Amino acid sequence: MTITIVDAKLYIPPARSKAVARPRLLERLNEGLQGKLTILSAAAGYGKTTLASEWLSVCGRRAAWLSLDAGDNDPARFLTYLFAACRSIGVNTGESVYALLQSPQPPPIESLLTALLNEISAESEPSVLILDDYHVIDAGPVNQAVVFLIEHLPPQMHLIIATREDPVLPLPRLRVRHQLTELRAADLRFNASEAAEFLGGVMGLALSAEDVRLLESRTEGWVAGLQLAALSMQGRNDNTGFIQSFTGSHKFVVDYLIEEVLQQQSASIQAFLQFTSVLGRMCGPLCDAVLGEDPEGSPLASGQRTLEYLEHANLFLIPLDNERRWYRYHHLFADLLRERLSQGICPSKGEAERTVSALHIRASRWYEDNGFELEAFHHAAAAGDTERAARLIEGEGMPLLFRGAVTPVLNWLQAMPGEELDAIPSLWVMYASALLMTGRLSSVEQKLQAAEQALHGAVQDEKTRDLIGHIASIRATLAVSKHQADPIIAESRRALEYLHPDNLPVRAAAAWTLGYAYQLQGERGLAGAAYNDALSVSKRIGHLMITMMATLGQGNIQEAENQLPAAAGSYLQVLEWAGDPPLPAACEAHLGLARIYYEWNKWDTAMLHGQQSILLAEQFEDSDRGVAGKVLLARLKLARGEVSEAAAILKQADHVARQRHYWTQIPHIAAVQVPVMLHQGNLEAAAILAEKHGLPLSQAKVNLAREDTSAVLAVLEPVLKQAAANGCEDERLKGMILYAAALYRCGDQSGAAHTLAEAMRIAEPGGFIRIFVDEGPEVERLLRGAAVCEEMQDYRRKLLAAFAAEKPSSIPMRSSGHQVRSDQPLFEKLSGRELEVLQLIAQGLSNREIGDRLFLALSTVKGYNRNIFDKLQVSRRTEAIARARTLGIL
Repeated sequence: MTITIVDAKLYIPPARSKAVARPRLLERLNEGLQGKLTILSAAAGYGKTTLASEWLSVCGRRAAWLSLDAGDNDPARFLTYLFAACRSIGVNTGESVYALLQSPQPPPIESLLTALLNEISAESEPSVLILDDYHVIDAGPVNQAVVFLIEHLPPQMHLIIATREDPVLPLPRLRVRHQLTELRAADLRFNASEAAEFLGGVMGLALSAEDVRLLESRTEGWVAGLQLAALSMQGRNDNTGFIQSFTGSHKFVVDYLIEEVLQQQSASIQAFLQFTSVLGRMCGPLCDAVLGEDPEGSPLASGQRTLEYLEHANLFLIPLDNERRWYRYHHLFADLLRERLSQGICPSKGEAERTVSALHIRASRWYEDNGFELEAFHHAAAAGDTERAARLIEGEGMPLLFRGAVTPVLNWLQAMPGEELDAIPSLWVMYASALLMTGRLSSVEQKLQAAEQALHGAVQDEKTRDLIGHIASIRATLAVSKHQADPIIAESRRALEYLHPDNLPVRAAAAWTLGYAYQLQGERGLAGAAYNDALSVSKRIGHLMITMMATLGQGNIQEAENQLPAAAGSYLQVLEWAGDPPLPAACEAHLGLARIYYEWNKWDTAMLHGQQSILLAEQFEDSDRGVAGKVLLARLKLARGEVSEAAAILKQADHVARQRHYWTQIPHIAAVQVPVMLHQGNLEAAAILAEKHGLPLSQAKVNLAREDTSAVLAVLEPVLKQAAANGCEDERLKGMILYAAALYRCGDQSGAAHTLAEAMRIAEPGGFIRIFVDEGPEVERLLRGAAVCEEMQDYRRKLLAAFAAEKPSSIPMRSSGHQVRSDQPLFEKLSGRELEVLQLIAQGLSNREIGDRLFLALSTVKGYNRNIFDKLQVSRRTEAIARARTLGIL
């Protein structure tokens, strides 16, 4: 379900047929178009809304209007209405944005606003956006969103904010930059001529010039004060005497005038005004529902007819749509009416029976019956009806939390006394769920324990069992954030055991967490089945987040099974669901695509996806996905020969992982650090790191660099057996290629060719390239000489072309003062340290002497020799020196 758009909030108040001409203010507004923001800031009743609507009728620009209320402190609701307002003038951001706003974990506000700003920038026709009644906004995220909007607002749009008090915005900075126009009380107040025109031309009073001057002076040009005074004087004979006795501060003036206005109305109208003042906005049927029958049994006048009368009588009723269906009271007028209602001041006998809470309950029922669940919840909360509010939060099949109302629900729960939450344990669970959805993980477990304490001793009926299941599901999700497989499985199974069969949203979440745990354990079959269960439910009920997460899980499994095209399809589907701009969870899809495009040897595309993954991951409050993205970025840098850059990235990633306790990322970091160290000639350090983290494939690479082929085979043989037994196709393929290289190195060319051919049969359907190229010249030479079946010839040519593309001219080199000619026919450039070793070999130094000169272990020098010989495609020192001189290296 989505947030119901109330079109009345987007309605531009019409210019009045009788209005005071204010050319000085209209000109100020015109001049303000040169900047980004105009502020209309003054107390209630200074005509801010009227001035804005009058100016819009003559400014010649398209205008989007949004009348704000307290409910707009919820970021999702605010953005929904902001996008709807802009859409009313043709700024189209697409339907996907609205779906994203309703998801349990909507994307960051900045990314959504960026999409809106891009659409505004594409518009050729200038426009104006008005945010009216901004003083009701006190939520930090909404203020931050408006700050972001102002700072990045393109010149095609100008923003106007009407407010009773200065907003929490960077006004000083905008002033210095000449981007701000301000109209305040001193500007908005009527001067003497405007007051005379208003009192005479608009309100129809025949006053002397002295009376007008005195009234303007007493009200200080306050428009509402003048209007209230004029209403009070209608039908009076002694206007001069009234004006002379009209004194006092605004508060007492307002109280006095409202009393005067109200006392001139009938008892039924006064009752109507007071009882409907509990409504933020009203229509005829809603008023009928709230008022019900007269306590004395006589029917009340139609709500719609009464509203029409109040509008005609200028009793501070403001229309909110062209059809005159929805209205609201002037805020000041409504405040006074609600104050009188709370004090029990009733216009006729028997009216005291209508308590404020009863009025709110009636409003809540009407809103619920007409599909306005959030408004129904607000009135139930205002009535103090905790049970009704709790039921509305839970919703029918989809909790209100999942429909863009996390903030108001969380605010209400935070204000509730603990004993009231204990009386309805489901509220503790909703409290925990709301905290989880807003990323406040540290407080979740405390609320879950409070829920369990409140449930202690309760009969385990269907509702109680469902709550126990919901608690378990939340705990499973907490364990997911820490990658703890056993707790995830235990809590997920408990959730599925206890949850009611109809609680589909939470059951889908539990199925997904179970699949994630199986995936952590390497149980890919079980993980896939769990993800399918989650998808079958989430797609049916429109649970976007679980649909995305389960599809990501499927993509991970497909990738691990070497099904790269299928995995890429899953990741691309997730990006489509994630929208534009995407949800932060899409970082995992970008990361998967980066891995796949790298494997397909499409470096630039892989880099783009990798960078996007890191950007999205940074929007999470606490996630190791950013570290995972940095590890992949280091792999990409290493593939381009940028060894020092790769090392620096890995050092930073390792620091962040240890600082934030992302321990599961440490082995992944080490797995890329090992080849970096091998490129740097640090064989001993690479060996220590591979052994420390139990990385058999990395250990094999180190032993291969040491020319210890027997150790390579000893490491890989059990790895290959275990991978085949467990169905770990990705690990098996990597091991087979390394195994073939080791066999080739030790002279078993027949065994090497057979192993490589089998690896090619496995890899060809997935389009693997880098997995061969990254293992170096042995694999390239083996590919040239190996006998493969006819259907594999095209694949072999593709792999050999990839090796041929690894020329120095296409791979940047970082070296210490040495530059190799760009046209040399080497498959892989010599590193700076390798060039140093080669220079000493040419000088006739032994391996031990080279080690002493460069402070390297003897085994490390031998490793450098082997790398140099491989890159120069030679087998002994004299050949290496001759080859290097021919190529211009020496």
